[in-house]
Amino acid sequence: MEVDLEGIIQCIKQEDENGVQAHLQEFNKEYAQCFFFDAEERDRRKQRRLEEFRKNKVRDFADSDSDCDEYDQENRSLILRQNFAIVLMRFIRSGVKSRVLRVSLRTLRILSRDKKVLGPLVTDSALLTLAKLAGLTTRDESEDSSDPDSEFYDNIIASLAEAKLLQRRTDEDEGDATEDNEECAPLDEDAKSDISLANSDMDNISWFGSHRTSINELHRASGHHKMLERGRRDRRESKIEVEEEEEGDSGDEAQIKEAMKVLCNVVYNSTWAQERFSALKLMCGLVECLSTSVSCSSPSSVQFYELRLLFLITALRPELRTQLQQEGGVSFLTAALESCLEVQWKEQYECVLSPAAPPISLEASQRIIEILKILFNITYSTHRQEPSEEDAALYRHLVAILRLCLIRKCLIMDDTDELQGHTVNLLTALPLQCLDVLLMVPLEPGSHQCQGVNMDCVHSLMSFMERRLELGDKVKEKLTPILNLLTESCRAHRETRHYIRKQILPPLRDASQRPEEGTTVKSRLIRLMTHLDTDLKYCAADFIFVLCKENVSRFVKYTGYGNAAGLLATRGLLGGQGTHCTDGQYSSDSDSETEEYRQVKDRINPVTGRVETEQPDPMEGMTEEEKNEEAKRLIMLFNKLSRDSIIEPMGVDSQGKLVPMPGLKDISLAEEARRESDNDGEAEDEELD
Repeated sequence: MEVDLEGIIQCIKQEDENGVQAHLQEFNKEYAQCFFFDAEERDRRKQRRLEEFRKNKVRDFADSDSDCDEYDQENRSLILRQNFAIVLMRFIRSGVKSRVLRVSLRTLRILSRDKKVLGPLVTDSALLTLAKLAGLTTRDESEDSSDPDSEFYDNIIASLAEAKLLQRRTDEDEGDATEDNEECAPLDEDAKSDISLANSDMDNISWFGSHRTSINELHRASGHHKMLERGRRDRRESKIEVEEEEEGDSGDEAQIKEAMKVLCNVVYNSTWAQERFSALKLMCGLVECLSTSVSCSSPSSVQFYELRLLFLITALRPELRTQLQQEGGVSFLTAALESCLEVQWKEQYECVLSPAAPPISLEASQRIIEILKILFNITYSTHRQEPSEEDAALYRHLVAILRLCLIRKCLIMDDTDELQGHTVNLLTALPLQCLDVLLMVPLEPGSHQCQGVNMDCVHSLMSFMERRLELGDKVKEKLTPILNLLTESCRAHRETRHYIRKQILPPLRDASQRPEEGTTVKSRLIRLMTHLDTDLKYCAADFIFVLCKENVSRFVKYTGYGNAAGLLATRGLLGGQGTHCTDGQYSSDSDSETEEYRQVKDRINPVTGRVETEQPDPMEGMTEEEKNEEAKRLIMLFNKLSRDSIIEPMGVDSQGKLVPMPGLKDISLAEEARRESDNDGEAEDEELD
């Protein structure tokens, strides 16, 4: 199926709104779920074909004028798409009927996925037009040029016809080549697999889950484009939104939503649009719209896209991030979060948490997640800052609401996990002293507790960490925030550390396995201590170290010296000097040993952390002289490896840090010279004899 772009432009030229609507609906239906190859993808496909041809010795590949023709055709197609976007923008600005306007905005949304076609959409005039349609401003700015005349349309139509004619010839040539040579088949298979999740359309992705691929060949046959995989948000899309889409999304709300989607795509894909969004001061209008929608008892579906746009601009523009924070963004977004969760307060920093409360709805969970991401953008630098009394009260109010986000469930488990993940991210960004609100809740029947302190929130964080440990993908991104949060919490609150230590590091009883072996949380964390990623390795080791009250001997006891050496070397504790100097709030409880551990303690290998089977003495039966000779031989071998820069002998200084051992090298050099001298003397004696 080919979309008649000539027909669309002819209808726009003739001001036939019914014809424009029909043609644009056809375009939207054909390409709503499609994305297209760009030039880089075309080159990669061509390279794969070349390698396939050479591998199977089908034919020799030679450059030809067809490459230039394809490149010219591609550029021509790009220009036509840009002109098509220009025509649509001017058509929208001319004041068309509401229903035709919505269809036109959907077409622009599809075109806005293509970074190369964004030129007509990032001018001040276009941005103000879209912002006005989205309700962000009442300003309007007409372009200097007047409406396009007939010659403008005729030139575009002629270019379209020429491009389609060239494309037909190209397709015919490709068809003949396929009939003559069956080895062309791999191209179609590549076309099916070249693009995955390659859409920046806000209707089809979760945030940052896309490649910024551009539309390349608008007139290619259906075999040369791929259906988009729908994102998580769309797979769990509410029936209300689906029904609205099927009914055409009547009303101003549908128009605002479409304009918001176009703005989201444009801002996400264009640095220039981000700069102009800031310069045109559209942030104020966006915040005003959100303030109005937050105060409503039943927020519209537009609010999600308003929040998505606010998230994008705060993530991409630092000055807008600062502006929103300085203008009370934390307070305003906290109120929005409170509204989405329908919070009821029991005490100043205690929310009512009813066991009979229904799960968080799909629409509310979407909005909550966007709010959490925006709050993280504007507060991520406050973690190490000392907040003022007013800010501390505001952050504690926010943390009390975040406690609900950690404990309450959503309708879908994946939504619950995503909600808790963003909550953890935000908690790591807030001042540490304000997180005590998580524990300042009275005990209730069935609550997890430690020393009279409510541990329900800590238990939820531990369960979240365990689920993340079981995942095999994106380990660093998923685990680092929760490990950091639990580590800092254990340092600051002794009850938290005591509760978590009992769950993760119970008293040792079985020393027959290495500490990293097994499926327990402890063994999984210890395995991470030797992970290839330095940050993840340090986070896991630091967490275990804090659970051991930063005591070196206890840390080695639970993990084995081999696993602990990395952190100890980093902190200068390889000498094993007791407890590391820290400000942690640790209790004075002792690490009592079990009877089972005490019985095998003397037989535990401190390096591996387990009881090793007894091995025969390698020097048994050797005389003292033979032992000395073996030791000297080993020293010479180490010296050779050191001279060849394969290894460098190291030792531990008085501060517990690893340092080079030049003395060992000097001794080994002198010994080697002496042995060579002795050997030479023996050889001379043999000659004399």
